Amino acid sequence: MGDSSLALGTSVHKALGGGSVADVLLWRKWRGGAVMLVSATTMWYLFEVAGYNFLTFVANVLLLLIVILFLWAKSASLLNRPLPPIPNMEISERTIGIVADELQIWLNCVLSIAHDISIGRNLKVFLKVALSLWFVSFIGSLFNFLTLVYIGVILILSVPLVYEKYQPHIDEKLSVAHGVFQEQCRKLDETVLSKLPLPSNKEKKMQ
Repeated sequence: MGDSSLALGTSVHKALGGGSVADVLLWRKWRGGAVMLVSATTMWYLFEVAGYNFLTFVANVLLLLIVILFLWAKSASLLNRPLPPIPNMEISERTIGIVADELQIWLNCVLSIAHDISIGRNLKVFLKVALSLWFVSFIGSLFNFLTLVYIGVILILSVPLVYEKYQPHIDEKLSVAHGVFQEQCRKLDETVLSKLPLPSNKEKKMQ
């Protein structure tokens, strides 16, 4: 933890990008945070508690929106009123390029991990991935997807704010926990992983 940017004094706001998203997550733009929280709570209540069907709900909302816009446009032409203020809904090539670049980075990372496991037979990477997938599976067995997303929204709207307020104390606790974890990993590596037969560099090159 001592090598992290936050531990070196970087603010939480800067670590989150320093833009509008960081302002919302840290409740500096409280209206944005409130809208996000109310929207997530409403969606979770409608689909999880009230039992609405997602596809039916979306179709009905879009139908209502189209009817309102159509009647607005018709009445505007008859009453000589302005048309609905709809922006030019187009996705720029620059936006597509940014998304494609980010997607390429994530895919290359996943493919690199898969290569280390299947070709390189990297036991440590395999154990990390296996434990991560097991943890995700365990969490998924406790909550359904919608509830999990709602919990995620609650966490991203609360954890950064709490961390910013109590950053020195949390960093101290995390540093201690990180040291204990590193020590346990070292012991595991010395007692178990280092004794397992792994392919030599010569065998890897031949493969």
